[in-house]
Amino acid sequence: MGYVLALALGLWLLGALIGVSHAKRWFLIALLCGAIVIAHLVLPEAAPLRVATGGSVKPWLILAGLAAVVVAYRAVLRQLRAKAHNRVAAMTDNSPKPTFSNVELDRYARHIMLREIGGAGQKKLKNARVLVIGAGGLGSPVLLYLAAAGVGTIGVVDDDVVDNSNLQRQVIHVDANIGMPKVFSAEASMRAQNPYCNVRPYQRRLDETNAAELFADYDLVLDGCDNFETRYLVNRTCVALGKPLIAGALTQWEGQISTYDPAGGAPCYQCIFPEAPAAGLAPSCAEAGVVGPLPGVIGAMMAVEALKEITKAGDGLRGQMLIYDALYAETRKIKLKARADCPVCSA
Repeated sequence: MGYVLALALGLWLLGALIGVSHAKRWFLIALLCGAIVIAHLVLPEAAPLRVATGGSVKPWLILAGLAAVVVAYRAVLRQLRAKAHNRVAAMTDNSPKPTFSNVELDRYARHIMLREIGGAGQKKLKNARVLVIGAGGLGSPVLLYLAAAGVGTIGVVDDDVVDNSNLQRQVIHVDANIGMPKVFSAEASMRAQNPYCNVRPYQRRLDETNAAELFADYDLVLDGCDNFETRYLVNRTCVALGKPLIAGALTQWEGQISTYDPAGGAPCYQCIFPEAPAAGLAPSCAEAGVVGPLPGVIGAMMAVEALKEITKAGDGLRGQMLIYDALYAETRKIKLKARADCPVCSA
């Protein structure tokens, strides 16, 4: 037996010398002992290996039993320590935890029943902080559906006021709110829809001086603005802060949506649209018109992508663009690739 113990010690020291982990060294020693036991069981009594290792299998079986008891004891001890540590951590954790009232549980029941969301996903939604750029055509359905879904904190940025011409498609606003700042009109509708969400209205124009500070407080940004200057600013800021960006756009009968996230392996907005189109090539809704329900379709898609992003359900639109043609009832997806020379995300 002394020879085997010496060999086991040699294996242990050799393993330590070459950097083998404790678990692997114990595994090698266990293999060695197992081989000795098997040799005693299959070889004749006079075999030299049996004689050199004690001549009987009983001491080895006793040793193996003692080792198994020690291993089991250590495993149980580790489990008890882990449980005690978790319990102490839970008792001393003062961080706020989302809790749902009975009214909220009933409100979000259809989400909780979904396998891909469930209770854990609904808690993620309540913990989420989402910033929406624009409270117009795209922002209207986005904001309403995010609020209805139970997103805990929703910021909305817009410096415009509600106009009579908005009401054909911007369904978050009502006739009585004409002349009111859009962010406050939207806030009222969202609170009426779901008083359990925290709405943060920002009545200001987004620019280089305030974008980074504003975005830093949110996990996800949704862009529904209607001009390229702001879109490029939103994209640059999201890339700089490592925030995923879900952006939609539309004109007349057609809309598009994609998730731009270089930190997540997808291209950024400027990879796909390196330069703003020349004047007249991409007219605004005011110049070219837009069918009323189209912003609702694309905005609802943006809200769905946001919920998937927060709960990690399904596959998102990273590296893909979804295009919807309402006039001919067609949808198609195209793959997007990052540009090696993109001035925003290539570095």
